[in-house]
Amino acid sequence: MAWGPAVLVKLLMVASLGVTIESKLADRSRLVKARHESGKYDRYHDNGRPIEGPGYRSTRNDAELAVQKRFEADKKKKTRRKAQQKPAPWNMEMPVEDERPRGDVKMFRGQSKVVESHEDDEARKLSSQLTGCCYDYKSYGATELCAIYGQDCESGQTPSHDSGDDSCEQDGLSFIGLSFSVNTASGNPYSYQLCDQFPMENIIDRSYDYVMSMDEDGWLVGGGYKTFDYSGKMPYIDSSHTELLRIGNLNPEAGGTSIDQVYAAMSSVSFAPLSIFPEYLKGGGGHHSGDDGDEEGSPSGDITFIVSIVETYDDGASYSTYEYFLDDIFNAMASVGGGSCMDDHDTDPHVSMSRGVKFWSSYHQQQFMYQTNLEIAVWQSMYPYGTAIGSAGSASFPPGRGGTKQKVGYGNMYFFFDRANITKAFSPNRDLTSSESYYAKLYMKTDVSEFYSSTTAISFDYSGSRDDGDCEYEHNPYNWNANMAKHDMTDGWELPPNCLQEGETFFGIPLSRTSDSKLQSSNSFQEQFDFEYLTDRNGTYITSFGTNHGWLVGEELGNAVGSIVDKDTAHIPIFYTGTTNAALGGMSMGDMIKVAQQVDFGTLYIKPAFVFIDDDGHAKLQFEADTSSALAYLYNNLCKEIGITWNYDTPTNAIGSYTQCAMHAAGDRAAYGCGPSGTNNGGFCPQMTLAYSPRFADEDSAAAYLYRCNNYVDYWRSLYPSGVAVGTSNFCPKGGCLALFLNRLDVYEVFKPDLGGSWVEYNGASMPPTYSPAPTWKGGCDEPHNFHLDKCFRKRYKPKASAVAWDALGSVGQFSVMLVVFMAVTLSISIFLARARKKRRRGESYLGFFFRDLTRKRRKKRRKNGNTELEENMLPETSSRRSKSSKRGSSRSRSKSRRRSKSAGKSRDGSRSRTLRPVPLQPGSVSGKKSSSSRGRSGSRRREGKDDQSVTSGSTRRSGVFDLTVTNPQEDSDKRQQLV
Repeated sequence: MAWGPAVLVKLLMVASLGVTIESKLADRSRLVKARHESGKYDRYHDNGRPIEGPGYRSTRNDAELAVQKRFEADKKKKTRRKAQQKPAPWNMEMPVEDERPRGDVKMFRGQSKVVESHEDDEARKLSSQLTGCCYDYKSYGATELCAIYGQDCESGQTPSHDSGDDSCEQDGLSFIGLSFSVNTASGNPYSYQLCDQFPMENIIDRSYDYVMSMDEDGWLVGGGYKTFDYSGKMPYIDSSHTELLRIGNLNPEAGGTSIDQVYAAMSSVSFAPLSIFPEYLKGGGGHHSGDDGDEEGSPSGDITFIVSIVETYDDGASYSTYEYFLDDIFNAMASVGGGSCMDDHDTDPHVSMSRGVKFWSSYHQQQFMYQTNLEIAVWQSMYPYGTAIGSAGSASFPPGRGGTKQKVGYGNMYFFFDRANITKAFSPNRDLTSSESYYAKLYMKTDVSEFYSSTTAISFDYSGSRDDGDCEYEHNPYNWNANMAKHDMTDGWELPPNCLQEGETFFGIPLSRTSDSKLQSSNSFQEQFDFEYLTDRNGTYITSFGTNHGWLVGEELGNAVGSIVDKDTAHIPIFYTGTTNAALGGMSMGDMIKVAQQVDFGTLYIKPAFVFIDDDGHAKLQFEADTSSALAYLYNNLCKEIGITWNYDTPTNAIGSYTQCAMHAAGDRAAYGCGPSGTNNGGFCPQMTLAYSPRFADEDSAAAYLYRCNNYVDYWRSLYPSGVAVGTSNFCPKGGCLALFLNRLDVYEVFKPDLGGSWVEYNGASMPPTYSPAPTWKGGCDEPHNFHLDKCFRKRYKPKASAVAWDALGSVGQFSVMLVVFMAVTLSISIFLARARKKRRRGESYLGFFFRDLTRKRRKKRRKNGNTELEENMLPETSSRRSKSSKRGSSRSRSKSRRRSKSAGKSRDGSRSRTLRPVPLQPGSVSGKKSSSSRGRSGSRRREGKDDQSVTSGSTRRSGVFDLTVTNPQEDSDKRQQLV
């Protein structure tokens, strides 16, 4: 039975009806093939370039072999079809509108075969992704977009306007106070140890047994946070303190007091060591989210440790020493011209421990309050009359290299530029008494276990907000919704089900940049936007901030407000992953990186929309939320792979690792986010926070600030009408990279788009890509498309063995080698100069002597023969021959003989004279040399008697006409010197 070609084609078509064909990622090869078949272009017209540069690659491991096979197949096909007549594109059969297939099909089809393609929800939809973004609202201005997004950018009626202080133009946070800072193993290693009396780590909850979440700063006491803490809190040092006098802002032109004035005032004040008595710990106050009962979620508040100053009285005094100190400090500040922004009275002593704290339930809050106040009861039993605060260690103020290390001591007061930076310590006017010294050193020098075992009850009242049983509440994790991803970072999180610890780790776009006016320790991540134009450094519109943080795009080192001096932390958070503690429901950082490395996202384009004040009172820059952009595609895939299980939607990824603590649901999509294209029910809303709770002078100032900012945003929108992929020449040069943030401060890992690889960017140490699953091109590492691959990068940039050995020496070894080389060079130069001064000719340069000394022939030394018969003189020895032979060794030096000829007239010992007599040529002398070559330096004073006889045998080889001899009438005639 014969099978014709038509029958085979029909069978293949029937067999293909029940088979699902997955199309590969789109590239330019199908365009090239169609153009080549139509005769429009040559086969290599586009040189095999993919869409959008090196983008849209697959993840096949055998890609290089596949490329080779494809080239061979194309070559065979070209050979077979060379003689066939190809129809023009307009004569080819085109599908009608009703039967037009979906998916990747040929642009020009030579046959009517239609390939059915099933759309895969997990596949990347390249047809819906544009090179840029944000085309729909290209012609809109910032003010119009602000209204479309449902925000108010004109009226100035913001939740944070009007500071209410008419006498002070600008508030500030600088103060004089006492420090309770401790250095612990679980905290920041750079924290001060300034308090040996109170173990503050005993009254915090690092393990999240009672506390559910806090603001981004976490615990302000107990040692601070490490950089790689599971919670992702800001890695600050311990900043626990109590204020005694609020200085306010440090700008005298705005009603403040300068640092020099503060130092001058404090140096004129004398004070005794103050004793501190621990009172109790309370909750409540502060943020108050969820307090009204109408809001879903747990209520939040602050945790505060209340202390008091022990009042001591001198003999016959009506006022305590502390009251005298307050009078003295206010008078001193007035005498140096202190500003009106300084407080007119002392503050209530307290230690702020944490803000925006949410407990798991009211029961957990009660238990926490009881446990911590029981610890304080132990402290009260240890210090019944209070204790002076201090430490036996050392510290430098200000921290780092700029400060001078000094012994801390006891009873000090400190000037806090901001809560995290102590710039100067002020010592008391006397040492501790024996009783004060005993209590100050009790905890560190004595076994205090008896105090803990004997204290079993709390004898004081510590009632406060919601810890006395009047208000019952419990966290319901099923009240969580995807909209909570748009979070207020000054408040605690509402955690989803099965998550037992909060976390601030997130994926985002880094936008920070290095500036001379900012305290920076990282590289610039973009050069397209300068956010300095959106700040108000001189306080024209903004008088203060609601938190200790100032401008998040980089705070000045000497800012007058006294905000914490942070580096530029500008960024756009995209996906909050939560804690990195897998034991408490999170996902390890290594697994997060593995998942992100497999997401084939395109170049991330962003476009500013407008500046506004959100519902929480924070100043933010909104970016356009384009649901068809590469950024939206990335968000969708992150939700699919590491979002939490919610509403019957379950995540899935290749490594099989998931988290219960992400703030995004697996079923969330960019289409549910903010903006006119979204439904405002999801977590996709690209925003950048400029400042937390800025307080404006009045409503007009708020409106003027927003107008100024949005006017500049309009300039950016005109500059980048289709958005821009941010980057620099050193960081992500092609732009559009994604980053994994440990916290707001630290970028850890960076991912290039189009599976271009990833690298570590932690602590400013930028390194080239270390991972790339992209396929290779034909040609191996010689092909430019493959330069970015790991093996090619290592091959091209392999360090030399000498460089590796040099780096292995370390700084000390390198310095030692350089020192030895320097000493060797200087010694060689010294030897050369000494030799040149001795042997160079008159008028000869050092360089000329150097080359002459290199090229002159060395005479071989004659070996001494053991046969004494050869030493007999063949000619009778005369005085002239003895003189010549005694000067045999000195004839090689000419320059010195010239100098001696000049000074020959001078008598060495008063009895020496110079004679000039002719020297006859000997028959055995060498006549081939010039007479001048026989001139030598006189050296007969070193050769006498026996030495003269040992060299006479070689004297016949000398040549010359005159023999200049210096004789001494009082010495033997054989001891003559020959001069030239």
